[in-house]
Formats: sequence, C-alpha cells, structure tokens
Amino acid sequence: MNQGRVVEAFRLEAGRLTQAMTGVAQAEWRLPTRCTPWTVGELLAHVRVVIAWLPGMLAAPAPPRPEVSATEYYRPDARFAPGTNAARIALAQHDAAQQADGDGLVEGFDATWQEAYRLCQAEPDSRVVRTRHGDPMLLSDFLVTRVVELAIHGLDLADALGREPWLTPQAASVVQELLLGPDSTASLEQLGWGQLRFLRKATGRDPIGEGELAEVGRLGIRWITLG
Repeated sequence: MNQGRVVEAFRLEAGRLTQAMTGVAQAEWRLPTRCTPWTVGELLAHVRVVIAWLPGMLAAPAPPRPEVSATEYYRPDARFAPGTNAARIALAQHDAAQQADGDGLVEGFDATWQEAYRLCQAEPDSRVVRTRHGDPMLLSDFLVTRVVELAIHGLDLADALGREPWLTPQAASVVQELLLGPDSTASLEQLGWGQLRFLRKATGRDPIGEGELAEVGRLGIRWITLG
C-alpha cells in the first residue's frame, strides 16, 4: 500500500484511540478484555509496546531488500507459539504496572505513537526495516500491521468499556485491504457483510457460521493468523 496512506491511517487511528481512552474511569482500567488475561489498561499497554518497536527499527541499518509482505508477516510460525504469546502478555503487564494510573497509560501511549509518526513521516517510500522477528519488510507494510493492532484492539477496548466502536474509516480500509486484497470492496459486496461486521468476523471478534465460512472459502478468502 502507498506509504503516505498507511502513515495517515496510523495517525488518525492512534489519535482516535488517545481521545477514546482519555477520561476512562480508574475502575474501568481494571475491566477484563477478550484478550485474556489482559485488562483494559494492560491491553492499551500492549498497543503502546508494539508501536514502541518502531524507533529502534528505524535507527538500525536498513536491510538491502524487503522479503516479507504485510500478509506474510502473519504466517503461523514461532511468533504465535505459546512461549512467544506468554512473553507478549508479560511484557504488556509489566509496561502497564510501570504507570501510576490510567492517565499515565494514555500519556505514554500518546507520546509513543506521536514519536513513531514523526519518524515515519521522514522516511522514503522505499525504506526497509527489520522487525523484531527478523523479517525484512517495507516500512509501509510493517505500518499496516501496526494499523491492525490499533484498529482491532481498539474494537476490543471499546467492547470491554461498553462503548460504540471508534474505528476510523481510514484504518478500517487498510485492514480490509490487507485481509481481502486490492479488490476488497468487490469481495465484501459478494459476502454481503458490512465493513465492521466483516472485520469482527475475520479477526475472531464475532462468530462465523458454517454457511458464512463456506462462502468465504468459495470466494478464496484466507484469514491471517492473529495471536
């Protein structure tokens, strides 16, 4: 995808998440989420952590060429193994515990995404980065995965707080295209689902019936692996 488009989707969705989490009551930060065992506070900390990888990646030498696309990033390998998931869970819990209260969580998240956005704006479209899993990727492709984190976990946080989703159209469009490809609008029309319903089902946030699954298969749609 065009890097400028993805960077803008990142900015808008991260900014919307900051706005949504500002003013959350202290008791709400301890509410459970569907991302067991994370609480609301710990899930926001996780989103901050996965964005916080960016400055170090951009400071490191660029690999000579990209070898992994945004879709291939989600391949079911060791990055989704039990040990990796356990480390991911513990890191977010530790990060959340470093903050005195919810205001600190929001301020930390806001500062982190703002710095990442500033750095990404200065990079050329050809910029290649190496992820913590060792994948050489175009920065634009890696940013697609960060938009996924913001968008999908934004749905998780909204559900945990009992709020209407705040998903931005720009982020929804990026995630939809990742899942369905460049002809995503046509595929979505064939499914007969609205965009939000599709994103919920495709990422396991809503159940999918046998008939719906058969239609997905008939259209040749393949879900990505999510931890």
